[in-house]
Amino acid sequence: MRLKEKVAVVTGAGVGIGRAVALRFAREGARVVVAEIDSRNGQATAEAIQRSEGTAIFARTDVSDENDVKAMVASTVNRFGRIDVLFNNAAILLHSQEARAYELTAEVWDRTMPVNLRGYWLCSKYVIPHMLQQKRGSIIHVASPTGMLGFARLTAYSTSKGGVFALTRAMAVDYAPDNIRVNAIVPGTIDTPMNASTLADEQMRQHLIAMAPAGRLGTPEDLCGLAVFLASEDSLYCVGGFYMADGGQTAA
Repeated sequence: MRLKEKVAVVTGAGVGIGRAVALRFAREGARVVVAEIDSRNGQATAEAIQRSEGTAIFARTDVSDENDVKAMVASTVNRFGRIDVLFNNAAILLHSQEARAYELTAEVWDRTMPVNLRGYWLCSKYVIPHMLQQKRGSIIHVASPTGMLGFARLTAYSTSKGGVFALTRAMAVDYAPDNIRVNAIVPGTIDTPMNASTLADEQMRQHLIAMAPAGRLGTPEDLCGLAVFLASEDSLYCVGGFYMADGGQTAA
């Protein structure tokens, strides 16, 4: 078990990538905090871990709400006494409402940024003091190729994910001297509930498959190995890295 006795907070752990990583972290021996805004899905993930004889608690968390984040971190420390890993994953993508910049509504912009960027910062802000006390820790952000490349009519989402790249670099430099590693995983198109509406269009699905030289969509489990590596002691010299799990999309 590569994460035995570590305490890992996974945001957005009710479905998709977050759920898969939470389950994998637990199998690797971590005690997992399922931080999720949807109580039903979050509790289901925690119960799935417990049924497999793992240790998990559910903490209902709106990552864009500072009080929610503070309460989640406090309950984690009260229960487990420490936080070793933060997996920042919670995000939204308002597919049908995305648009070019001048057509985008302020409402869509103002809904996207607080979750996708502010949420990563807030969770980091309140977890880092505990990692500083421990003199070690790993923070893993889930980024996106949309923050690197031009994707049509994804203005708010792409901008938020571009901010994740910048946040990763800034935090990596600031906290490496404190033995806190900050890195990011960059998934391609992953078959998750967040992408369900887009992937329901068969023509679009085939287009997205064709964008990846690997010839298929990704699955949440495709990210789990990287997540475990970055959370474990195997990645002690990995700082400020961007690790692709995109089937070759950004290499093509």
